[in-house]
Amino acid sequence: MALEKNPLRKAAQADTKAASAGVREAQSFLMPRLTFSELATRGNDPVYVFGSKLRQQRFTTNDFAPNELNTPLPFGNFSTRFGGTWNLFDSFASWHGVSRAKEMNTASTHQLERTDQEILFRVVQAYYGVLFAAKQLEVSDQAEKTAKSIMDRSQARYESGVVVESDLLSAKVRLASREQELIRARNNLELARAQLNTAMGVPADALYQPGDPLAEPTLAVPSLGEMEQKALTSRPDLKRIESEQSAQQLSVAIAKSSFGPRVNAFAGWEMDSPTLLGGGGGNNWLGGVELQFDIFQGGAKRAVLSREHAIGEKMAALKQAASDAVRLEVRQAYYDLDSNRQQVGVARTAIAQAQESLRINQDRYEGGLLTITDLLGAEEAARRSQTDYWQAVYQFHISSANLELASGTLNLQSPAVNP
Repeated sequence: MALEKNPLRKAAQADTKAASAGVREAQSFLMPRLTFSELATRGNDPVYVFGSKLRQQRFTTNDFAPNELNTPLPFGNFSTRFGGTWNLFDSFASWHGVSRAKEMNTASTHQLERTDQEILFRVVQAYYGVLFAAKQLEVSDQAEKTAKSIMDRSQARYESGVVVESDLLSAKVRLASREQELIRARNNLELARAQLNTAMGVPADALYQPGDPLAEPTLAVPSLGEMEQKALTSRPDLKRIESEQSAQQLSVAIAKSSFGPRVNAFAGWEMDSPTLLGGGGGNNWLGGVELQFDIFQGGAKRAVLSREHAIGEKMAALKQAASDAVRLEVRQAYYDLDSNRQQVGVARTAIAQAQESLRINQDRYEGGLLTITDLLGAEEAARRSQTDYWQAVYQFHISSANLELASGTLNLQSPAVNP
């Protein structure tokens, strides 16, 4: 749904369409140019009148009279023109322009691939965020019930005179704290659902229920060297930089081509008449080939060439910096995944220990062997152990997707998307 409706992907798709149009625009410079014009004029300029009569093929010997030549009467002319030009050779600048446009189109395609990966990661993150928020709500609800049970026991023991009022007050304070946490957990779940909807590109109040509960993943952790190698060969953003670098090299070639000659062919056909529909006039045509060579332009072309060389050096440096940054991203994602994987095992063991400790402390409190402070401490440890466990499970899922994102392999078939 996100790859269909997310506005960021639509923006990236628009960039690819613009780049494709750039290729067609560059290719158009290889084709001839045809023009049509219709011109209506009237005046008594001697040169204009003389030339218009000649083009209309209506010139007579009477038009050589001095008065006719010096002070002619106003004369009208309708000129219909078809013209064409064709750049036959420009030292391969146009061909380099087509190749550069294709490289930029390839770069935009790689950028679209990277955008897809980033959108997928945000969806995975938001999806597991909903599952985690649901577990937090479940843990908060259970903690609220436990706190209420402790408060009820404290109430009974206080009424029977076994404990002092401070025990009951402490239990009531803990129950109020758990009720507040339950309220926040409900709101956090609603916010997580809105974030998932936003990542998918649907209205924030749309109702979608995740089909899977939050559970421990069974994902294999690849080696660090393997992931780094994949990243350097698979990351679309690195491929985009390579395409942009190739495009910049072609910009240098275009700048060099400007020093070479240009050959243009031109042709035109014109019909001149005293009326708009072309009656009673004449027509003519003209064609030719032109050779152009710039002798001196004040050093502008050399300045352009130097600028393109400098930009090329910048692109090479940016490529190296991007490769270094990718390696660092992969290492950070790898170590995060490894840490979260180990934390899941530790947190799983802590849950059972904390639950058993809470049971023992409840029995001892009933027997008058512990204070309310000890019991509330055990209750807090039991709640914290569950929260830490589900937090570790959530982070394990996210760090797994982040490692695939860093390596450039995240897609709809990835283990992080379809575990």
